Amino acid sequence: MKDTSVVSSPVLRCKDLRLGYDGKEIVHGLDFEVHEGDYLCIVGENGSGKSTLVKTIVGLLSPLSGEISFCGGLSSKDIGYLPQQTLAQRDFPASVREIVLSGAQGKCGHRPFYGKAEKKLAEDCMKRLGIADIASKCYRELSGGQQQRTLLARALCATGKLLVLDEPVSGLDPTAMASMYELIDGLNKNDKITVIMISHDIPASMKYATHVLHVGPKPFFGTREEYEHSEQRHAFCCHEGGAH
Repeated sequence: MKDTSVVSSPVLRCKDLRLGYDGKEIVHGLDFEVHEGDYLCIVGENGSGKSTLVKTIVGLLSPLSGEISFCGGLSSKDIGYLPQQTLAQRDFPASVREIVLSGAQGKCGHRPFYGKAEKKLAEDCMKRLGIADIASKCYRELSGGQQQRTLLARALCATGKLLVLDEPVSGLDPTAMASMYELIDGLNKNDKITVIMISHDIPASMKYATHVLHVGPKPFFGTREEYEHSEQRHAFCCHEGGAH
């Protein structure tokens, strides 16, 4: 249980967000706040705007209207982002070490090369996620679970503050999925890294999240316990045929 007696500082505020592409609205009325140490799961039906929201948070898209503000010294440069993989990306011809190290690119400043600090950081991140022993392997030769660990290590290399993850367990077998969830939970609880994660897995969201944002025609934001009893969760589960 999260200790509610300790008031943490906000790191991200989103106010009256309206999101979409080329002026076409996908979702509106998003109001929520993320605090240090939170584990926010973003849920909702396919096409509801979940990925659009995280792309907007990390600066890849601009909101149609509304406001996104970073607080407590955090900026968009302090975000480690793990997007959904395409089939082409799964076949990327680089080593695990090279991919993880690329997450530290923003720390190089104007240097056109990685220094000792960035290389040590990459090694530490690989050790943290249990992939140091495959550092020299080609990414395209890895299992799905190993690939996702590599991408998570890359995101971790970019930040020690906030991870934004777009369905990080998608396509994984149950064992690799459970392992990935435990790794993310450990980064949140033990390393005190704030997590924002898109998930289709409602049971996992209920197990790990401190807060839930349901994106849809009638958005919901609140604690995991509040979402448990919300009309949005009930309607979503019924729509999904009780699978969630």
